[in-house]
Amino acid sequence: MNSMNRRRFILKSFGAALALPSLPSLLASAVGGNSAVQVAKGAGAGARRFVAVGNLLGYQTKHLFPETTGAAYEQTTLLKPLWDVRKLLTVYRGLDHGIKGGHFAVHSFLSGVLNSEAQNRPGGNVSIDQFMADAIGHQTRFPSLTVGSEGGIHGGCQIAWTKAGVRVPPITGPAELFDRLFVTDPADRLARRNQENRLQASILDSGLADANRLAKQVNREDKDKLDEYFTSVRDVEKRLELRQRWASLPKPKPPFDKPSNKNRVADLPMLYELIALALQTDSTRIATLEIGGDFLPQDLGIDKAYHGLSHHGNDPAAIKDLITLETYQIEQFGKFVARLSKMDDGDRTLLDSTAVLFGSGIGDANTHKNNDLPIILAGGGYRHGEFKKVPAAGPNKVPLCNLYVDLAQRMGVEKDAFGNSTGRFGIA
Repeated sequence: MNSMNRRRFILKSFGAALALPSLPSLLASAVGGNSAVQVAKGAGAGARRFVAVGNLLGYQTKHLFPETTGAAYEQTTLLKPLWDVRKLLTVYRGLDHGIKGGHFAVHSFLSGVLNSEAQNRPGGNVSIDQFMADAIGHQTRFPSLTVGSEGGIHGGCQIAWTKAGVRVPPITGPAELFDRLFVTDPADRLARRNQENRLQASILDSGLADANRLAKQVNREDKDKLDEYFTSVRDVEKRLELRQRWASLPKPKPPFDKPSNKNRVADLPMLYELIALALQTDSTRIATLEIGGDFLPQDLGIDKAYHGLSHHGNDPAAIKDLITLETYQIEQFGKFVARLSKMDDGDRTLLDSTAVLFGSGIGDANTHKNNDLPIILAGGGYRHGEFKKVPAAGPNKVPLCNLYVDLAQRMGVEKDAFGNSTGRFGIA
């Protein structure tokens, strides 16, 4: 093999080729060269946790946001399901990412960056859950869990993204999530997986040795390319090490029998319950839940399509149906908050340890606006019980990503910037 053929390095089980980059400074020595390289419960008590819940089509903000700021805010139609837990959460108005794109910008909810504009950014359009998972996800069996709808604009929200610009595929139903959390693979599958891990580790070592040799021969420009390659390799190493660490350890015992998948509406309470158990058993500390366009109104007795309803044109009947649908979603979120507040986590509750973000990347689906997003934050050890309104425009505007910086730092991720942030959102 000549020296440029060293670039071939494949780890098929990770779903993509990991190849050494093309290095122009070695082209001169490539011709005629030879190379011998060939590429063949209770755990984590008190730890910080994060859950994000994203909706594809937003909420009727005229029926969500109060008029009065502070702790004495009035009950609105869509806040009524949260009234018993209002002291455990904060409602925000004025936070957004300052971007446009309507339904096709919903995917930026947890990143602040449009996928189409992420190519030249160092962190791409990584979402805040994956940003956290990259830093601390190695502490649990699952660095993060993404749950929700698989489809596109009429299905999934597509809100969880890696820094490589790849959407994190969601676990689509409670049966699959139950298996992931509680069902241990058969012995033959575990043995096969361990063998694959050993082979992949050997291949990775060979590729790194080759890259290290190349690093001594290249110019500064190609050195930068190799540095990017080494970063990618380290990411693969972390995932491989994580798989090896947990492969032989038994999963926690389930508290109930495996649930069946029903429909998006009926499954929502069980998905919330399984996420709560994933946090309680320390199977993960980071989770996202996507509520997509396949959340069918028909299962709530509404004979209309969700996406069509969202373009209500101020029709009172359509808005009434949307409020019924959104009230159900918000009610399940409220029950999740209440559930976490009753689950012990060392000397405090699981809600005290878990920051739960609820909202959408769209502020008004009827007019395709992505500003003035509906944002609710519960738990996480913050002081709650208020409606807070921040400047939505002008020099004092606060980007939603500023809140994400604060959430990340609370999780132990020592970064001063994320997405389009301009600083850290100062909240108690």
